[in-house]
Amino acid sequence: MESWTFLTNHGHVMLCIFEDPEIRLKDVAARVGITERATQRIVADLLDAGYLTAEKIGRRNCYQVNKRLHFRHPVEKNHEIGELLRLFGGAARKRA
Repeated sequence: MESWTFLTNHGHVMLCIFEDPEIRLKDVAARVGITERATQRIVADLLDAGYLTAEKIGRRNCYQVNKRLHFRHPVEKNHEIGELLRLFGGAARKRA
């Protein structure tokens, strides 16, 4: 794998969750290529910042992405997260 990418691990985790709201964090970690513990920290960050909400259904969590929140960095702060999700996650959601 290359040493850098345009999206951060936070972005990759959010895209995985957007594509499959009931995905296990173990599976997110495998797809993104990070540890399960790192995935848990990223999900906690996204929950704390309001980008994700979680609802417990049985033994699993079902996540919802808040598409109306804006990016955090000043360069992209005028754009909503939903724009990224439509660009990269739209095709997977249409198949579902």
